[in-house]
Amino acid sequence: MAETVVFDAEFRRQLQRLLTWRRDVRRFRSDRPPEGTLERLIDLACLAPSVGLSQPWRFIIVEDSARRAAVRENFTVCNADALADYGEERAAHYARLKLAGLDEAPLHLAVFADRETLQGSGLGRRTMPEMAEYSVVAAVHTIWLAARAEGVGMGWVSILDPAVIAASLDVPAAWRFIGYFCLGYPRDEDAVPALERAGWEARRSPESFILRR
Repeated sequence: MAETVVFDAEFRRQLQRLLTWRRDVRRFRSDRPPEGTLERLIDLACLAPSVGLSQPWRFIIVEDSARRAAVRENFTVCNADALADYGEERAAHYARLKLAGLDEAPLHLAVFADRETLQGSGLGRRTMPEMAEYSVVAAVHTIWLAARAEGVGMGWVSILDPAVIAASLDVPAAWRFIGYFCLGYPRDEDAVPALERAGWEARRSPESFILRR
């Protein structure tokens, strides 16, 4: 008989605290987490749910300085384009948010989804092939929580060109870019999102997202 697992009230309280303190980190300390930290976090990410048990996630630990430089250059180009879409005041505000973290974070991780994986025999993907990508995002969130639980911060760099990143990291053409992540010990800790603290946007109440039919 399978073991019955019960999570008590204290565990649930700590879980809520973990979710509250999970932040998108942009500023990192220079000291590296212990060797093997990223590999261990990836092990936990592979416990995430995936459509048809396909496990379509593909992780690239980016250590090569030339490849990191190529990613940083692509961010610079894409960031300039993004700034051009805002008015002068808004652009200045945007620039101050320091959205990269690429220069400071000791650990870099690129995550892709393999839509053509044979694992899972296509179960659950016939009408919604994007379920592969959704599965990978679930794995990313698992890393994010696991990292935060041991004091490691993580930031998602979304201002990148997927095609350029795929070429820079030399991955198969079938892999779809999900995100580029910076990890390390955060310079500062705060339960309020940085964008909210900066006045960029305010978090809405959960009730505002609920519809009933």
